Amino acid sequence: MIKRILVLDKNHPFIIHKLKKEGFLCDENYYDSTDKIDISVYDGIILRSRLIIDKKFIKKAKNLKFIARIGSGIENIDKDYSLKRGITLISSPEGNKDAVAEHAIGMLLCLMNHIIPSHQQIKKGKWDRENNRGMEIMGKTIGIIGYGNTGKAFAKKLSGFDAARILCYDILPQIGDLYAKQVDMSTIFQKSDIISLHVPYTKETKGMINYDFIKKFYKPFYLINTSRGRCILTSHLVKALKNGKISGACLDVLEYENFSFENIFHHHKLPKSFFDLIHSNKVVFTPHVAGWTQESKSKMDKKIVEKIILLNKKLNS
Repeated sequence: MIKRILVLDKNHPFIIHKLKKEGFLCDENYYDSTDKIDISVYDGIILRSRLIIDKKFIKKAKNLKFIARIGSGIENIDKDYSLKRGITLISSPEGNKDAVAEHAIGMLLCLMNHIIPSHQQIKKGKWDRENNRGMEIMGKTIGIIGYGNTGKAFAKKLSGFDAARILCYDILPQIGDLYAKQVDMSTIFQKSDIISLHVPYTKETKGMINYDFIKKFYKPFYLINTSRGRCILTSHLVKALKNGKISGACLDVLEYENFSFENIFHHHKLPKSFFDLIHSNKVVFTPHVAGWTQESKSKMDKKIVEKIILLNKKLNS
C-alpha cells in the first residue's frame, strides 16, 4: 500500500492537491540534496529533473514502491537498480507528446523557410526575397528514429503535409502504423530528406548521431532533435553542416545540458564547436522547451496522478 509520498520539484500543485484528495500523505522538499533527504519513511517519490536518483539514494529507501518522473525521460534515475529492488518507475510521455510534435514541425518550418533570418532582416530594413526562398515538406521523405509516444505524434501531425513517405525505425518490432512505415536503418539512410530523433537517452543512444552515422546517408538531410542533447556529438554535427552532409538542424536540446537542464551558459566552459554551431545560419535553437506548454504541464501532472492511483490499486488487490 502507498501511504506517504515525497514531492521533490516545484510547480506541480495539481499533483499534490489530487493525491491528498485521494487520501495520500504528501510532503514537499524542493531544496535539499539527496544526502540530506530521509527517504526511508516514504512509499513513493515524485520529481522532475532537480536531483539524480542513484543507487546510494535508493539503498536508503526501505519502503519505496515507486519513483515518478514528470516528463518523458528517466535518465536521472538508476533504472536497473530500481527495477532490481522491485520499485516501479513511472513517467508521463503521453502528456507532452503533442507539444513535442508541434514544436518539431514548427522548428522545421522555420528552418526550411528561413523564417527567423528573414524576420530579423526585415526588422533591419532589408527586403531579400530570393535568398529567403524556402523548401516544402511536401514530396520529401521523413525518417523518424524512435517510434514511441512522441515519434507517433510527430508522424500523425505530419500526415497532412503530403510528404512522399514517412518512415520510422525503432528497436521494437511491429510498431509502425497508419502514419509511418517501419523500416530498417539502411532504408532510413537511403531514402530520408529529413530526420527527427525521438529516442530516450541510454548507453546505446549516447552520441549515436556522430560522423560515421551521418556519412551513411545517401543525400543531405535536415536534422531535428527534440529528445536529448547528448544523442548528438556537436563537433561532428558542425563538420556535417560545414561540408553539406547535413542541410540544417533544429535543436531544442544540446549536448552540454546537465541532467537538470539548467542554463548552460552559467554552468559550463563551452567548447569551440558550440560557438561554431550557434554562429551557423543553418541551425534553429530553442532552450529545451519542445514539451513545455501550458497544456502539456497539466496533462503530464494528470498522467502521473492516474498512474500512481492505478499502481496503488494494483498493490492493494
